[in-house]
Amino acid sequence: MERRIFMFLVFIPLLLRGQQPGKTTGNWSSHFQFTTITQAHTGFRAGYKGAHSLADTVETGATTVTATLFLGARLWKGAAFYVDPEMSGGHGLSSAVGVAGALNGESYRVGNAAPAIFIARAFLQQHIPLANTGWEDIQDDANQLAEKIPTSRITISLGKFALGDFYDDNAYSHDPRTQFLNWALMGNGAWDYPANTRGYTMGLVVALVKPGWALRLSTVAVPRIANAPNLEYRLPDAHSETLEAEKKISIHSHPGTIRLLISNTHSKAPSYSEGLNAIATNNSFLLNVIQGQAENTRYGGRKTGIGYSFDQELNSQIGFFSRGSWNDGRYATWAFTEIDRSLSAGISIKGSKWNRPDDIGGLAIVSNWISKKHRSFLESGGYGFIIGDGNLRYGAESILEAYYSAYLSPHFWLTVDYQFVNHPAYNKDRGPVHVFGARAHVEF
Repeated sequence: MERRIFMFLVFIPLLLRGQQPGKTTGNWSSHFQFTTITQAHTGFRAGYKGAHSLADTVETGATTVTATLFLGARLWKGAAFYVDPEMSGGHGLSSAVGVAGALNGESYRVGNAAPAIFIARAFLQQHIPLANTGWEDIQDDANQLAEKIPTSRITISLGKFALGDFYDDNAYSHDPRTQFLNWALMGNGAWDYPANTRGYTMGLVVALVKPGWALRLSTVAVPRIANAPNLEYRLPDAHSETLEAEKKISIHSHPGTIRLLISNTHSKAPSYSEGLNAIATNNSFLLNVIQGQAENTRYGGRKTGIGYSFDQELNSQIGFFSRGSWNDGRYATWAFTEIDRSLSAGISIKGSKWNRPDDIGGLAIVSNWISKKHRSFLESGGYGFIIGDGNLRYGAESILEAYYSAYLSPHFWLTVDYQFVNHPAYNKDRGPVHVFGARAHVEF
């Protein structure tokens, strides 16, 4: 295993470098990224702790690493196939439990921290021009061939991917490899977006794109078990649909975008009412289902959510963003994280004023809440797959994050990051906690 990982990290990037990655060679495209993040947090006051609590003592050395090859091949006019072999390993602070707005977007809730190689994405994409369309040139990029595409089109993507590849593509707060680290700042925090443990799913995304606006609709698979690596393919019992409307705007000639997202998911998730009854009757099986440690015997879970995302350039150096999201919170969290309502806002600043035009800094705040049923479940000693202190004195979980990403040489960025978390896992009896991080990122 160690030898295969070494080859992935060293020999393949060197091979791609010889082929000028980042540029189309005929009908092929190749890109590479490598990201490593290390974090530590201070000790903090804790009235008690449970199985899924953030460690209340000083914790250091929580390190993750990912390396990804982005490969693309042109098939026929308007069509391409993309495949992304990926290596990931390491672990987040307290194995990525204890904070609903988890602290490292590159960490996963997996039991084995040893690096593993897998296929992250493998999908077919087809652009279909609409009548009377114009055409635009797009540059070669990760999972994007350089080509002319119709400005009015239908784009179909079919296969394995992450839904975040297509939805809520906020300009200033979307990618933990280059922007904010916190999970609740990668996308709509209350969107329990369908994915396996590593964040990927299988399905179909159809986009109607016009100059100035777009509509996207998807249907994809959900996990068989909460936060599990295996997906469920039994339709119509288990599936998730997402609809997003996107509108380009301009304020004083500065570009911006606003998006509205609606989602509906069917799964094997029990309700929190069932969870409360399981606590009262000591039904350990159902409690294990909610924790992601057992497979439910029946379907019936349903979660509906809505969210908005807004980004706006204020001037050539500063951008602003905000998000808000809500889900009904009746059924257990099944794929992402235990947030039922979330609000966030922040700014992104380029370093041109201090002669560092390729540096970027960001500052954001986010507040997360849960539904009354979800709250009652945790107060009674219940556990989800990411939070649970064995008790709860409820308060909103509030997080402030600041980062500075320095461009040190071609293809290489080094970032320092700070997060302040008040009421981790919605618990007034624990925290606050200070989290410090560093990130190295390579891409070409």
